[in-house]
Amino acid sequence: MTFFDPQVWDGKVFTGDWVTPAGGATEIVEKATGAALGRTGVASPGDVAASAAAAGAAQRAWAATSFEERAAVLRRAGALIEANAAELRDWVVRETGAVPGLGDFAVGVATQECYEAAGLAHRPAGEILQSNQPRLSLLKRVPVGVVGVISPFNVPLILSIRSVAPALALGNAVVLKPDLRTPVSGGFAIARVFAEAGLPAGLLHVLPGGAEAGSALVTEPAIRAVSFTGSSATGRRVAELAARHLKRVHLELGGNSALVVLDDADLERAVSAGAWGSFLHQGQICMTAGRHLVHERIADDYVAALAEHADHLPVGDPFTGQVALGPLVDEGQRDKVHALVTATVDAGARLAAGGKHEGLFYRPTVLDEVRTDMPAYAEEVFGPVAPVVRFSSDDEAVALAADSSYGLSLSILTGDAMRGLALAERIPSGIVHINDQTVNDEAVAPFGGVLDSGTGARFGGAGNLDAFTEQRWITLRGDIPAYPF
Repeated sequence: MTFFDPQVWDGKVFTGDWVTPAGGATEIVEKATGAALGRTGVASPGDVAASAAAAGAAQRAWAATSFEERAAVLRRAGALIEANAAELRDWVVRETGAVPGLGDFAVGVATQECYEAAGLAHRPAGEILQSNQPRLSLLKRVPVGVVGVISPFNVPLILSIRSVAPALALGNAVVLKPDLRTPVSGGFAIARVFAEAGLPAGLLHVLPGGAEAGSALVTEPAIRAVSFTGSSATGRRVAELAARHLKRVHLELGGNSALVVLDDADLERAVSAGAWGSFLHQGQICMTAGRHLVHERIADDYVAALAEHADHLPVGDPFTGQVALGPLVDEGQRDKVHALVTATVDAGARLAAGGKHEGLFYRPTVLDEVRTDMPAYAEEVFGPVAPVVRFSSDDEAVALAADSSYGLSLSILTGDAMRGLALAERIPSGIVHINDQTVNDEAVAPFGGVLDSGTGARFGGAGNLDAFTEQRWITLRGDIPAYPF
């Protein structure tokens, strides 16, 4: 028997125990081969309501436990992920289509998220405030209660646990709805880890489901805060639903991140960074470099080298072969990517590399002579596509980079780091990397975007405190004061 045993969740969901949901069951599919990896239960709105009520009942005792007990559970969870890293990596690879290196990275970040969350439990519970009255005035942080988490298909292990772990550490219960396409690495594996780590029953519920279950999670009165990671279009609908129910919502949404290559950048390293930023995990990362802005003096050489990189990258089954890119998540995503590439070429762009696919395996693609109004530049592609636009001055680079409804991650590659930092100050972005590509993540760092990329940095340290606790004002006097009436 393996640590993550598919027979345990065969057609079931997790509510503290593995139970059969009202919404039926569906297959868990290996993206590269189409083979069935197991079956998952499909949660209904009624399942969400029942789990939220059970989570609320369990949360009160959990919030009353000592910070040492909560921290110990999180530390054990991190250790269990480390101990079963190879098996969990294989689930990430087979379920999401990631290459093994990205699977290892996801497992490593998940481990650190648990350890960092354990430290959150030790954080001061509040602060002493100034007061103009003869009294002790305190700010105390208290758990939100029940937190709803909705995570996507692309890197589900990270994008689930970075909300689940801190929410639990701070005394909350969690109802997690992973994407139906990735219920194991996005949910069931996390449930197994926390159950084994000693998390009391009823505090973590894993309910894979579709849009109806997601809407039910947002509107359920017992769930007081929602952490959503996904597309900007869906994020808007989540925010609208949450607003109607006066509910806190934290949104980590899409991106169309700019990678700016200045004329003094090391060309060979810039091309390597650009290829990694656009083609890693088939471009299915919110921070993917979606726009390559390259100084006209080096643009021809950059495009030629980037296209050569793309032509030589192997694409195939990441579980059985040494490949750089695996499959896209499904046919719908493949068709969307290909439609954007085709429309951009039809509009006058030059296809320098790629633009082809076999099944779900899409070749890394480079588009040259791109205009800013072309679909693959203006929209988030979420595929392995690198559109290149030229600029002639720093001011033009700033204007191009800032001309987007998104503001998640920004890369500036240059021989003068201070020049890059000065340019970055003029471009709206939640994340900035000088002399690195756009795709980076660390458990200790704040993470989030501006504009259509979300509601700002939330993860990491103080961001998690703000997200998963309420602030309560408390005053204490030695005697009751006398009032005029």
